[in-house]
Amino acid sequence: MNIKENLNNILSQLPKQVTLVAVSKTKPVSDLMEAYDAGQRIFGENKIQEMAEKHEQMPKDIEWHMIGHVQRNKVKYMSEFVSLIHGVDSLKLLSEINKQAKKHNRIIKCLLQIKIAEEDSKFGMSSKDAKELLASEEFSDLKNVSITGVMGMATFTDDKNQVGQEFKRLKTTFEMLQTIDESIETISMGMSGDYPLAIDSGSTMIRVGSSIFGYRN
Repeated sequence: MNIKENLNNILSQLPKQVTLVAVSKTKPVSDLMEAYDAGQRIFGENKIQEMAEKHEQMPKDIEWHMIGHVQRNKVKYMSEFVSLIHGVDSLKLLSEINKQAKKHNRIIKCLLQIKIAEEDSKFGMSSKDAKELLASEEFSDLKNVSITGVMGMATFTDDKNQVGQEFKRLKTTFEMLQTIDESIETISMGMSGDYPLAIDSGSTMIRVGSSIFGYRN
């Protein structure tokens, strides 16, 4: 498994407006350091404690992205260093992130997770919820968070047509929210299995794990 080769292979195919998040959850620090030594600086984790431990051990010029579902009581463990939180799906969670960011005198960037898949198991807000959140007075009071875009996860299926439709749904929501808030500039969609399609559909940030680090056991 050559992490450096895999990484360079993916980067060589990416348009320049697309950011690669290397999804390193469950992988040892040695694997992350191979990617780091190959030039990768953005890593995505889905467990806050694991991310905090890796942050402790690794160079400080890394951007850590929280890409999993966020439990409110764990926000405090990452608020000092996290660069971007992908999965914000409620005002309650946003308020907690704001509260913890304030303690460290930081503004934490967040993406609103929009539900685009048909499956029941996926977290996320409807585009109507997202619109109402951005327009709300409660949100305008939160000075230590910044919503910089949207994130979505397509249905896990081989039906490229369905996945393409779901990505389109996210792009449409993104464009609608941009009219409310001009700081919205990121669309995080696409993973190892579907990122080329996501990029064709307008993604500006992809989350790739197994194509870089190999499959998780």
